[in-house]
Amino acid sequence: MSPAGKLFAAAAFIEGATWAGLLVGMLLKYGTQTTELGVWLFGRLHGLAFLLYVVASVYAGIRQRWPLWALLLALLAAVPPLVTVPLEWWFRRRGLLSPPR
Repeated sequence: MSPAGKLFAAAAFIEGATWAGLLVGMLLKYGTQTTELGVWLFGRLHGLAFLLYVVASVYAGIRQRWPLWALLLALLAAVPPLVTVPLEWWFRRRGLLSPPR
């Protein structure tokens, strides 16, 4: 995997993990009404992770010379919860995270 591919993979994992934390936080806040701490903490962390993922996606897309569809798909994957991780796995299998030829 190239350095840009590694950055994208790490950002995808972090973005997915903070999404999961935010979802648990929302369950605790709105479902069980026990605490708002999860939303407070993971809301901020996920905001930072989202920005990191967008920057890493654009950087990897340029450095790896992704086709436009791959870059757009990477950016869209940040919107629904937990999609960045399976997308990263798929990109890895397709060779989009390997050094460009």
